Amino acid sequence: MSTTDLDGASHEPEKHYDRVHEAWRLIMGEEFHYGYFATPATPLEQATAALTAQMLQRAAITAGDRVLDVGCGTGRQACDLVEEYDARVLGITTSGAGVAAATELAASRGLDGARFEQRDGTDNGLPDGSFDVVWALESSHLMRDRKALLSEAARVLAPGGRLVLCDIINRRRIPFLEVRARRDDFAVLRAAFGDAHMLPLSDYTGWLEELGLQVTDATDISDETLPTFEAWRSNCATHEQEIVELIGEQARDEFVRSCDILEGLWNDGTFGYGILGAAKP
Repeated sequence: MSTTDLDGASHEPEKHYDRVHEAWRLIMGEEFHYGYFATPATPLEQATAALTAQMLQRAAITAGDRVLDVGCGTGRQACDLVEEYDARVLGITTSGAGVAAATELAASRGLDGARFEQRDGTDNGLPDGSFDVVWALESSHLMRDRKALLSEAARVLAPGGRLVLCDIINRRRIPFLEVRARRDDFAVLRAAFGDAHMLPLSDYTGWLEELGLQVTDATDISDETLPTFEAWRSNCATHEQEIVELIGEQARDEFVRSCDILEGLWNDGTFGYGILGAAKP
């Protein structure tokens, strides 16, 4: 469900991301994404690392693999893949601030194998068959043309290459009257997170199969990601003054309120979280 569909407004994800980037690092941690919680008490840093580990299990990255990180965020995962797995990683994002932060991180760690460029995941302009792994960690929900994202991923994968993706998903169709009744809630989500558009996990798997990829895994991990919202609220309280200085009191309040709303949407089965893997024959 896109909040643009609710209020008719448009939104440019890269501008939103540039504005909130530094504040989100305080809220979400260096890995900049949801956590996979063994228990609700698991520290956020451990939980975000555990979600990355879920991706790694499906990616099966080995030394020398060419990895395309679509929506590379802070560059943390790309740098870790270079340092820990001896991969060669190109991270792409539409955010200039994201490219700058990721490039700075790679330089600070002395990593020549991690590069970052400003490109669109739905039309990346990269050569056919030029990557062994396409990695899309929590970036697809901000891309309006999801099928184009997957088509580009399939195109740039070499034969035998793997795609791994995780993101927020839509778990049930929301009736029009409910959309209208919850209009204010969806407006808060848009203000906090940008113009997100969630789809069922089955849409991803269906499109991948149409593109000729073999889906090797598609798992709903909504329960394991649910404690993320309490962890984010806690960080908002811990870093309140710094966050307000970066994005203002209204944006801070909208983020906290959005955590409440999303927690409710997880609990009533509307939204959730999915992870999948696929291979190119």
